[in-house]
Amino acid sequence: MLTVRRLGRTRYEAAHALQEELLAARIDGRIGDQLLLTEHDPVVTLGRKSPPGDAGDSGLPLVAVERGGEATFHGPGQIVGYPILLLAEDRRDLHRYLRDLEEVVIRTLADFDVVGRRQAGLTGVWIGESKVCSLGVAVRRWVTWHGFALNVTTDLEAFQSFQPCGLDPRVMTRLADHVTGGVDTATVESRIVKHFAELFGYGSLTVG
Repeated sequence: MLTVRRLGRTRYEAAHALQEELLAARIDGRIGDQLLLTEHDPVVTLGRKSPPGDAGDSGLPLVAVERGGEATFHGPGQIVGYPILLLAEDRRDLHRYLRDLEEVVIRTLADFDVVGRRQAGLTGVWIGESKVCSLGVAVRRWVTWHGFALNVTTDLEAFQSFQPCGLDPRVMTRLADHVTGGVDTATVESRIVKHFAELFGYGSLTVG
């Protein structure tokens, strides 16, 4: 059973606190697996690999977090997914877990006739030579938290004052620029839920 929580727009700190609460509950066996979906107020988060000054001069709030990776932007028009999952014994491979999250996004893009791909040596999902989705995860006692950020209608200007994930900011793209007639985040969220449940093998789910 997977519980999907569609949180709407949140402050990053509030969503992080909820993750910590659910992480502890999942480790203790008090709840089942969770998938949080949200859209954050503008913020730059700094992963464990972020060097000093990694966020540049964005003028946005900065939050250092436990996930892997470097600096990235979260804001309106971006779907952020936080899976709180107890990985089954046969899936306790973090490289595989990252590839599975990428696959969820690749299948979601395909629903909009957009070809997503992986980039050798890097984490995330790309459309052509441009990056559309960033990943950064953490695991505690084989329960996952943090997750992925898919640019749907995101204002890409927010990436321009620093190097997102250590990359040239011009590499960032958004799904809306590759779909004729545009796309809305609610529709994309629904496709993410479908593919996530299928790929991770959930026979039933509840959506709140």
